[in-house]
Formats: sequence, C-alpha cells, structure tokens
Amino acid sequence: MNNDDVKILLVEDDEVDIMSIERALAKKRIVNGLIVARDGIEALDFLRGTGDQEKIVRPNIILLDLNMPRMNGLEFLAEIRQDSILRDSIVFVLTTSNSDEDRCKAYAQNIAGYILKSNVGEGFVDAITMLDFYWKVVELPK
Repeated sequence: MNNDDVKILLVEDDEVDIMSIERALAKKRIVNGLIVARDGIEALDFLRGTGDQEKIVRPNIILLDLNMPRMNGLEFLAEIRQDSILRDSIVFVLTTSNSDEDRCKAYAQNIAGYILKSNVGEGFVDAITMLDFYWKVVELPK
C-alpha cells in the first residue's frame, strides 16, 4: 500500500476551518485525497456509500470536529464504533472544545488523538505533521 492511497475524511461544518486545514495540509505537502463531510450523517454516507455519496475506499483517516449540526462528533464516534466494518477507523478529533469531559468521551471511543483548533498557527501545522508521521509509521487497516 502506498501512503498516497490513504484518503482523509474531514468532518467539519465551518468553511474557514476547512480552508485552514486544506492550507496546513498543502504546506506540509500532504497531497492525499481530502473529502469533506459537513456533519456526522454525511460522513457516514461517505464511509458506507449510502445516500448520494460514493463510498470512500479504505484505508482512510478521519479528522473529526465535535460541534456540528444534525449529528455531532461524539454521536458519530459512537456510531462508527458500533459498526463492525468501521469500528477500526483511525480518528483524530479537531475541535475548539478544551473540555475535559469532551476529551474523555472522545478517548473512550478509541480516538488516535485530540487536537485543539486554537493551534491554528505553527502548532496546528505541527499537528498535521504528526498525522503525516502517523500513517508513515502505523500500518493502516485495509
């Protein structure tokens, strides 16, 4: 498997945050396919190939916001962890929430990392660098 085959599913409803993440990925020359879902329901459609969405071919990494309409990030995490096909998905939470309760709930759902969006400068780019190293070191599920 080539690391360029890894798709990134960004589950985010804020257009400014989407553009910031795209810039950070480009700055680090991470050119993997980026697919954007605006909430947990649309993300599930991409992962399952339901609705009007074409199914994302695995492997993939999910970058997940917690605060979204219709289905928030914690509800999305609970849903994929109960799904026998999706339960081993690699998920990094990207959020404005510095709440210990949110952090604990997210880690209880076996996330790979919790990254605060307040690190929009070099700190955020460092987080994106960590993602790049992550899939270079860890064997991703097929």
